Amino acid sequence: MRKSYTILFLIILTIACSKKQPGTPVTPPPTPPPTAPDTADKFPCISDSALLDLIQKQTLTYFYDFGHPVSGLSRERTSSGDLVTSGGSGFGIMSLLVGANRSFITRTQALSRVQTMVQFLSDTNKVHRYHGAFPHWLNGATGATIPFSAKDNGGDIVETAYLLQGLLCARQYFTEATGLRDSINKIWQTVDWNWYRQNNQNTLYWNWSPDQAWVVNVQVNGWNEALITYVLAASSPNPIPKIVYDNGWARNGGIISGTTFYGTRLPLGPTYGGPLFFAHYSFLGIDPRNLSDAYANYWTQDTAHTRINYQYCVANPGKYTGYSSNCWGLTASDEQGGYSAHSPTNDNGTISPTAAVSSIPYTPTESMNAIRYFYYKIGDKTWGQYGFTDAFHLGNQWFDNDRLAIDQGPQIIMIENYRSGLLWNLFMSCPEIKTGLKNLGFQAPGL
Repeated sequence: MRKSYTILFLIILTIACSKKQPGTPVTPPPTPPPTAPDTADKFPCISDSALLDLIQKQTLTYFYDFGHPVSGLSRERTSSGDLVTSGGSGFGIMSLLVGANRSFITRTQALSRVQTMVQFLSDTNKVHRYHGAFPHWLNGATGATIPFSAKDNGGDIVETAYLLQGLLCARQYFTEATGLRDSINKIWQTVDWNWYRQNNQNTLYWNWSPDQAWVVNVQVNGWNEALITYVLAASSPNPIPKIVYDNGWARNGGIISGTTFYGTRLPLGPTYGGPLFFAHYSFLGIDPRNLSDAYANYWTQDTAHTRINYQYCVANPGKYTGYSSNCWGLTASDEQGGYSAHSPTNDNGTISPTAAVSSIPYTPTESMNAIRYFYYKIGDKTWGQYGFTDAFHLGNQWFDNDRLAIDQGPQIIMIENYRSGLLWNLFMSCPEIKTGLKNLGFQAPGL
C-alpha cells in the first residue's frame, strides 16, 4: 500500500511540474492516509491449550535442535556461533525437562542431552571454574572462558546460580540416573559461595577473576533477578549465614518499597517494579506461591510487579504505538540498534514477548490475551523457527530477527509452572533447598 501511494505521488508531481509556468508555485498533492494496521489473523485459530503447547514445543527447538553440537549447552542467541551461556544453559536444562514431560522429546533424548551438558561442564581440563563458579560465557566447543567484558573474565556467581537451578531440577527429575545425579552433586557441592563474600563481608559479590580479582566490585543486592543466588548460597554444604542475606540482599530492609502504582501496592523493589525478568529468573525454580519471609509475600510481590507493568502499558503515558491490554510487556531484551533493560522508567516503545508470556502464572488472563495478539495478529513478524522473536517496536515497524536463551527459556518454563507446577515442584523438592530457605527465615507449606 505504501509503495502504491509513493508511485501515485511521483506521477502527480511529474504532471504538475510539466504544466507549471516559470515562477508558478507547485501545489503538493494531498498527504495519503496512513496504512491501516492489518488485524487479520495470520494463523488458523486453535484452542488456548493447543497454543500453549505450540509455544512450548516450538521454543524448545532453540535448546534442543539449536543446542551446541559439542557441549549441548545453550547458545547466547541465534547469532552466537560457539559462544554459549551458563545461565541460559540452566534455563535450557529446565526446558528439556518440560519437553520430556510433555512428550515433545522422549525422556531418553532429554536425559542424553543433559548428560552431555553435565559431562562437558564436569571436565575441569576444558571448563575452568573460579572457586567453583562458572563464567558468564564459554566456548561451547572448547570450554574456554569467553570474557563478558574486559574485566569480567572469571566467575559469575549469578549466572552460576541460574545454571545450578536447572541442574538441581534435572537431578530431581532423573531419579533413575545415578551417575548423572552424582555428577550434578559434585558440581553443586564445589561452589564456594563464601569466597564470593569478598573477604567475609556480609554480602555477595557478582564476579571474581584470577587476574582482575574483585575489580568489577558489584554487590548482589536486591531487589532484582538474583534472589536465587542467596537461596542457593544458604542451601549449600558450606552455607552463608543469615546475616549475609539480611545485610547484603535485603539491605537491612532497604529492599522494601510499599509504594502504590496504578492502585497496586508493590512490596519490594524500584519504582514501578523494574523490568519483568525480576519476577521470572529466580522464580523459574523457587515457588512463590505462599512463600514469605520478613520482607514480603513473594506471590504478592511477583503478581503486583507484573500487574503494574501491565497497567503502565495500558495507560501508555509515553503514547507509544500499539500499547494496549493485548500488547504489553517491558523487560530486558534487544531493541532497535542495541539492548536494554526496558521498564516503565526506561521505556522507548519496545515490547518484549517474553515479558507477558513468562508472566502467565501471575496474570493468566492478561498474558493469554497478549499471547493471542503476538501469535495471531502480528505472528507473521514475531513468530518463527524458535518461537517468538525477542522484541519489536510497532511505532517504528521494527521486528527483531534474533532470539536469546535467557528470554526463550522462561517462556517454556513459566508456562509449565502455570500449567502443572513442574519446575517449582522439582526445585522445591530438594532437601537442601528446604533447609536453606528455612535458615533464611522463609515460610511456606512443606518447609
